[in-house]
Amino acid sequence: MAEYTITMPDVGEGVAEAELVEWNVKPGDPVHEDMVLAAVMTDKATVEIPSPVAGIVTWLAVTVGNTVPVKAPLVRIETDVSAAAPEVNAPEAEAPADMTEAPPPVETQPAARPAENSPLPPPPAEPHHKPLASPAVRQRADDLDIDLTKVKGTGPDGHITHADLDGFLTVRERPERPELAAAYDSAVEEVKVTGLRRKIAEKMVLSASRIPHITYVEEIDVTELEDLRATMNGNRRSGQPKLTILPFLMRALVKAVADHPGMNATFDDENGVARHYEAVHIGIATQTPSGLTVPVVRHTEALGLWACADEVSRVAEAARTGTAHREELMGSTITISSLGALGGVVSTPIINHPEVAIIGVNKIMTRPVWDGSRFVPRKMMNLSSSFDHRVVDGWDAAVFIQAVKALLEKPALIFIDG
Repeated sequence: MAEYTITMPDVGEGVAEAELVEWNVKPGDPVHEDMVLAAVMTDKATVEIPSPVAGIVTWLAVTVGNTVPVKAPLVRIETDVSAAAPEVNAPEAEAPADMTEAPPPVETQPAARPAENSPLPPPPAEPHHKPLASPAVRQRADDLDIDLTKVKGTGPDGHITHADLDGFLTVRERPERPELAAAYDSAVEEVKVTGLRRKIAEKMVLSASRIPHITYVEEIDVTELEDLRATMNGNRRSGQPKLTILPFLMRALVKAVADHPGMNATFDDENGVARHYEAVHIGIATQTPSGLTVPVVRHTEALGLWACADEVSRVAEAARTGTAHREELMGSTITISSLGALGGVVSTPIINHPEVAIIGVNKIMTRPVWDGSRFVPRKMMNLSSSFDHRVVDGWDAAVFIQAVKALLEKPALIFIDG
């Protein structure tokens, strides 16, 4: 018999590690060649790890939710020497020191039994530890009649703090009724953040901590746009998707960034370089069963209105079903976030790092608007947009959104070239 160690592969794109999100096997399971053993996640894309050999799983190196560096051991498989796969050119990854086989057990003679009448030695006395606490904490504990030996210290070296006393008092003052105490204890559930949820958390922390956001909200009259959208949907050909407001906004962004290239950009804060792009790759923030994903509609500048609608539908569905390709989840230059369907009228979207702008779509509402002589019903919508204040001034952000507003309020302008 021989053992084959499978290591974390290099999935490309400069990725140094990935998170293990699923095991499909456990020790003792038989596996065949090309069988999917596990799934790892990096940059919101899931990669399957197949087995290059057949055999029996003997050891799993990583638990779900932990990260694995490239070339680190993942799983060990025991193979039949006579049926083992041919050796590959790449050297097998060395097992770390804690995975070496245990030495054979050393036979020991049973300890001599004491004489039947000889007394047994007394058990060692329990060591006495004086609780560690400052004089102020001790004085407060004495005033509150708290036995410090019953308080768990969370300070340095186990020192008891005032917060520890507060926690002890909370527990001590719980109701004595068992059913109420049980309800108190069951009120907290700890859920480990793993997989896509952890990737989202890491990305949000990166964006919120490194990008100084400026959010600008503009009210837009979309009455004409909604009338046009209803007319186009009523006359669409078989197979064409139903138009939402997103394709119109996408085409408006394409025209607006032509005059404001600094909005269709990314900022490399490590090197202090802003990169402006001629191609407009629009990220579409999409809620999936696993969490928020941003699939990308590439080269929107080359797409018409119906093609934009087709692509939005396609990439969003791929994201929701987990079938999106890696290249469909990266490379966006500006992002759209739409919460209007949920009824939100204002939002403060977080920028999709390293981009410099995100456009938030809010709910369309019919409201009375003064036209100079009377109130008339108009369909109004807010755009809530955030910008990276390091490279985009508030004035420039407002001018850019005003340009988008002009196109959406007179949607015929969207279809005029130049």
